[in-house]
Amino acid sequence: MELGDRGGAGPGPGKPALEREGLELLQHTVGALLSSYGWYILLACVAIYLIVQKISPYLRMRPSSQQGATGAAVEPDMVVRRQEALLASRLRMQEELNAQAERYKEKQRQLEEQKRRQKIEMWESMQEGKSYKGNLKLSQQEAESGASTSSAVPKSKPNKKPLRGGGYNPLSGEGGGTCSWRPGRRGPSAGG
Repeated sequence: MELGDRGGAGPGPGKPALEREGLELLQHTVGALLSSYGWYILLACVAIYLIVQKISPYLRMRPSSQQGATGAAVEPDMVVRRQEALLASRLRMQEELNAQAERYKEKQRQLEEQKRRQKIEMWESMQEGKSYKGNLKLSQQEAESGASTSSAVPKSKPNKKPLRGGGYNPLSGEGGGTCSWRPGRRGPSAGG
C-alpha cells in the first residue's frame, strides 16, 4: 500500500500542472489563431456548408441511378434483344448502302460507255471528213426521235408581236413619255 500511496501521491500534483500548462498553451494558440484569422475561418465554414447543401441532391440521386443500372443488368434478355435489334438495323442500312453504291457504279459504267461510243463516232466522222459536231447533233436528234413516239416534224415557233415598236431606241431619249432623265449641270454645286 505504501508503494501505491507514494505513486499516487507523488505524480498527482505534477500531472495536473502539466495538463494545465498544455491547456493554457492550446488556449493561447487557438485564441491567437482565431484573433488573426477568425473571419476567414468563419467564411470558409459557411462556404463549405452552402456547397454541401447544393451538392447533396445530386448525391442522393446518384445511388438511385446506380440501382437503375443494376436493374438493367438484372434482365439480360432485354439487353440481348436490344443489341440484336441494333445489329439488324445496322445490317439493313449497310445492305441499302451497298445497293445504292452498286446502282451508282452501274450508272457510271453506262455513262462511260456512252462517252466512249461518242468518241468513237466522232473519230470515225473525222476520218470520213465530216464535221464531228454536226454528226454529234444528228446522233442526239436520232436518240431523241427514237425515244419519243411522236412524228419527227419540227415545231415552228408562232409569230409573236414585239413588245415595243421597231423604232424604239432606249439611248435616244425618245418615246419614253413623261419619264426622261437629264444629267446634272457641270461645275461646283455651291457656286463659288
